[in-house]
Amino acid sequence: MHFKGKAHKVGDHIDTDAIIPARCLVTTDPQELGRNCMAGLEENWVSRINKGDILLGGKNFGCGSSREHAPIAILGAGIPVVVAHSFARIFYRNGFNMGLVLLEVGDEISRLSDGDELEIKALEGKIINHTTGDTVNSLPVPEFMADILAKGGLINYVREKVA
Repeated sequence: MHFKGKAHKVGDHIDTDAIIPARCLVTTDPQELGRNCMAGLEENWVSRINKGDILLGGKNFGCGSSREHAPIAILGAGIPVVVAHSFARIFYRNGFNMGLVLLEVGDEISRLSDGDELEIKALEGKIINHTTGDTVNSLPVPEFMADILAKGGLINYVREKVA
């Protein structure tokens, strides 16, 4: 799991309603949800995103409801990975189940800024900042979670296991 992209930083305590507002939950289509990603934070936020870009969150990213639509919206916007200080536990589990890579870095998040060009080696827990030349370490993605991500999420993982 290797990613490269421009960082888009949001603040602390970004809840699932900021990620995908309830008014947008009339579909489960990833592309439609992706068009409204972060609309609860800022209308048209997604217009700044290019496929492969990286989302930086603060503390408690993904708090609020347990809606699976939030990680689906992020993926639908073209963002394959979120790096944050910390994640709300239900979002963390939902993210991996939907195929979204999540890396926690604690206070090291302050070493990454909006607009930085990042390279992420998720299995090694390395975040290389090509803008500053700095490297931030995270816990690597656990092997069993990497297996789920490699299959594109929990449903595909289970389908393969029971087939």
